[in-house]
Amino acid sequence: MTVALVTGASRGLGAHIAARLAADGFAVAVNYASNREQAERVVAGIREAGGTAEAFGADITDEAAVTDLAARVRATLGPVEVLVCNATGPQPEKPMTDVTWQDHLDQLVFFVKSPTLLVQAFLPDMRAAGRGRVVQIGSDVFERSLENMSAYTAAKGAQWGLTRTWAKELGVHGVTVNLVAPGWIPVERHGELTEQDLAGYVRDVAVRRIGVPADVAAAVAYLASDDASFITGQRLTVNGGHNMD
Repeated sequence: MTVALVTGASRGLGAHIAARLAADGFAVAVNYASNREQAERVVAGIREAGGTAEAFGADITDEAAVTDLAARVRATLGPVEVLVCNATGPQPEKPMTDVTWQDHLDQLVFFVKSPTLLVQAFLPDMRAAGRGRVVQIGSDVFERSLENMSAYTAAKGAQWGLTRTWAKELGVHGVTVNLVAPGWIPVERHGELTEQDLAGYVRDVAVRRIGVPADVAAAVAYLASDDASFITGQRLTVNGGHNMD
């Protein structure tokens, strides 16, 4: 059974991605930062649906923790061939006049450092298999250029640049690297939302509805599949046409 690791999978988009990959037949390593109980609930849901999953706690921004994570996943589930870099941290909104260099570094830790550590840790598995899938979770904010989000936007742009460069470097090993860029997809951290809360956003979405986590999970599942073996270095925007490349 092919093993997939999803970072930041104890809730939100990560939990839905993990469940979808498990439904597609992957053994899923559900990574979490601190909330083991939530991660175990995701694992329990996957198992109840007939899938295979295990929870793995790790700070995926720390070198030693990522090395240890790779060893534990291999020992428990086997070598990893699908890596979904989904974990994120706080995304403070600040006008550019107040943004500090540390604000930029905080975002780069999640969207540049962490993916680098993870790909380096699991690339040996993929090279040995002659097949691998790296799917980064980006954001359409990079194109939309929202005010007061300069540090986050810059880091997401850097993440997209990494995706393209790694696709060039790793294709010879049978490893594809792509990025899924969701629009606004409400999840737990957004709290309870009413139709009135969503109306202004939906009005500018071509398909006239808000996105749901399953939309993002489906895009990730496709890029992780054999059907996407000839697709690499690409960004798949999942926002209902809120903006168009």
